[in-house]
Amino acid sequence: MRRATIRALAILIFLAFRVATSVDEGTKQSMIQFMDKVSPGSDQGWSLSTDPCADQWKGVECESQSVKRIVLEELNLSGTLDASPLCRVQSLAVLSLKGNNVAGGIPKEIANCKHLTHLYLGGNRFSGQLPDALSRLNNLKRLDVSDNNFSGPLPNLARISGMITFFAQNNNFTGELPQFDFANLEHFNVSDNNFTGQIPDGGGRFQENSFLGNLGLCGSPLPNSCPAPQPAKKKQKDVSLDKIFIYLGYVILGLIVVLFLVYKIARRSKKKEDGFDGGKNRRSDTSSSKANGALSEPKTSENRSEYSITSVESGMTTSSLVVLSDAPALRDLKFEDLLRAPAEQLGRGKHGSLYKVVLSNGLALAVKRIKDLGIPSEDFKGRMRKMDRAKHPHVLPPVAFYCSKQEKLLVYEYKPNGSLFNLLHGMQNAQIFDWGSRLSVAATVAEALAFMHSELREDGIAHGNLKTTNILLDKDMDPCISEYGLMVVKTQDYSQIPEIRSSAASPHDAFKDDVYGLGLILLELLTGKMVQNNGYDLAKWVHSVVREEWTGEVFDGVLISEGADEERMVRLLQVGLQCINPSPAERPSSRQAAALISSIKDEEERSVSSDS
Repeated sequence: MRRATIRALAILIFLAFRVATSVDEGTKQSMIQFMDKVSPGSDQGWSLSTDPCADQWKGVECESQSVKRIVLEELNLSGTLDASPLCRVQSLAVLSLKGNNVAGGIPKEIANCKHLTHLYLGGNRFSGQLPDALSRLNNLKRLDVSDNNFSGPLPNLARISGMITFFAQNNNFTGELPQFDFANLEHFNVSDNNFTGQIPDGGGRFQENSFLGNLGLCGSPLPNSCPAPQPAKKKQKDVSLDKIFIYLGYVILGLIVVLFLVYKIARRSKKKEDGFDGGKNRRSDTSSSKANGALSEPKTSENRSEYSITSVESGMTTSSLVVLSDAPALRDLKFEDLLRAPAEQLGRGKHGSLYKVVLSNGLALAVKRIKDLGIPSEDFKGRMRKMDRAKHPHVLPPVAFYCSKQEKLLVYEYKPNGSLFNLLHGMQNAQIFDWGSRLSVAATVAEALAFMHSELREDGIAHGNLKTTNILLDKDMDPCISEYGLMVVKTQDYSQIPEIRSSAASPHDAFKDDVYGLGLILLELLTGKMVQNNGYDLAKWVHSVVREEWTGEVFDGVLISEGADEERMVRLLQVGLQCINPSPAERPSSRQAAALISSIKDEEERSVSSDS
């Protein structure tokens, strides 16, 4: 009796465990409905009496008792794709029907497969147009519709910011190519279709064979250039006498308005104080006088345009420039020298503009003109002097500064090799930026940041806006942190930092904000992708890929092709993810992050030396 009781109890426990770990009946029914359409007359071993995960249905892969992948390749399936039941399998991430005979179109209900990341339909007999619903699959990374009979224009797939693969070769597509985000795409092929028009900007980063077989396509990388647009022919129209008088009245009225505006501008110009323009004392015109410290209008001479930094603030031209550098070429630098020197605008941001200024002695300087900084003049002067005492070879120090009530100028040594952002995201430079160089940049930036944090922590001076555009490259291509300490938390323009985005930041968080910026730099180095680009968010994308255990797809294809050590790349990725933890308290300090990165770099160098 006791033995029978134990046996019955064991059966109950087995059944309870089986129920707890099996796929629900609704999901199984949806999968079988999908199979009935895609493979009529053949169930491929799928049955309601069994479990997709526990009994390992053919082509089904599970994770934690959830159906993640359905891979039915080269099984001679000859039905149609019914997306309605398929998309009820909410955990499905991968669907592959490659190399079958599935016909019909892709139904619009495919938009309900919200978690789909990989869709492979190549090598079938699909036809019709691709539905616009595909562009609503925001998590889609890889899409293959090649070798089918699709026709018509492509939907706006460029809206899928995280897409890294798009194959559509050997179809009958027509129309112009959408403006894909080619900087994020790793694989792309639309050859042997009927596309027309110019290849969008960025398409040139792929080879010619990605576009061949489209007789109407032109532009890089194809050898045939696009014809110049023809001017529209003016249509001859019969104009009545009444219309002539009406048009003439409009012209006269317009001339009166223009003459009145010219008169007002001329009177206003006479009241303006003298400014500086390309080294000659002259009155600034109205457009350059509208705002304090604005850039003057270009003057053209011998096909060259020159600019100068000007200001209409009272007393500014006679104020003193504080020189911090001991270099002989800068010892006698005066504010008027900057105003008279020709300048080239390098960039413009929310809080000011950056210029390249060439002095009369040929010395090139970078001048940062700042507005709306939110720091009183005396505090700003004190901050500059404290930063001058905290020197590091990989932190670009200001060589001079000017500070008045509304205007602040910082003068730096000019770095001719641009920024880390340009090196990473320039179409040609990224090809030569190898793993060893990226790891060295990461270690150098982290070590320099940790040093500055240590030196300036008591003063509460963090960087405030650490990103790849503020990492400059010297003549030896070594990184140098620029614009340290210019931003304060309340004027922070780092909207990707969670606590700043939620306006919960306070001054003591500034150093943790820098650690977040360092984490984003690590992600850029590893992925080769921009932090923000047309709604694309790098941090969210990396988290989603890692969460789905497709970590290998995070890394830049350039690094993979060169054979970079994946284990060390994963370790650097883990450091980056720690740094961008949404909770500032959970992030490492800059010193801890620098130590972790340095250990990875040391291991890489030992590995390289042992192989050589």
